[in-house]
Amino acid sequence: MKYVAFIPLAVILLILSGCLYPSENLSKNNVANELQLELVQDAITKYAENNQGLVPIQTKSSDTPIFQKYIIDFSKLKQQNLITSIPGTAFENGGIYQYVLITPEESPTVKLIDLRNAETVRSVNNKINVYRSEHTYPPFGEELEDGIYKINYKKIGLDSPPFAVSPYSQKNLPIIMDSYGDIYIDYSSDLYEALNNFEHTYSEGDDIRYILALNHPFVPAYSLPYTIEDGEPAFLQE
Repeated sequence: MKYVAFIPLAVILLILSGCLYPSENLSKNNVANELQLELVQDAITKYAENNQGLVPIQTKSSDTPIFQKYIIDFSKLKQQNLITSIPGTAFENGGIYQYVLITPEESPTVKLIDLRNAETVRSVNNKINVYRSEHTYPPFGEELEDGIYKINYKKIGLDSPPFAVSPYSQKNLPIIMDSYGDIYIDYSSDLYEALNNFEHTYSEGDDIRYILALNHPFVPAYSLPYTIEDGEPAFLQE
């Protein structure tokens, strides 16, 4: 036992880190490797050049939310020998990220969806569906804006308001509901920070969510559209 005292501090910290963090946080899925993003981006660019501007995406319905609509089809990239293997961080290879495209027609750019938040949204939605099967109406809480509500979390059996973890700030983001009972992640705080930290030319009526997608590896998936009013983010009402 006396030899423990001579273990270098760095080794002790390494051992502790393995104990304190779940194994998935120490695995290939911990972060989206920038090199992997660059490799996929290069493959997407070459694919578009070789296929008259077409991009390798899975088929989705026209009403799929914009940031979840253009999921990369890695099989098409492999068929044309543009990648040798699917990234370890990708869902298709057991990872926690979905690789997607933004602006596919103008300048197809590779971004990510954090699927841990997808699971959070799915879990909350299941609880709401169970509630609605008995009560018809969604569990509306306080109205935030016209047609946008907090969730009455007690009615769906939760001890506290549901939240998702921001892929941008790692802060807890509220999960909210529209008048139809559909749920979304509220990125207002992240958008506020982005509007103040990044140069932009957005004006009222523009969808400002792209300020997050263009300046970070992640897209604001499972979100309502936002615009800017008096310099601050606001829900973009149709």
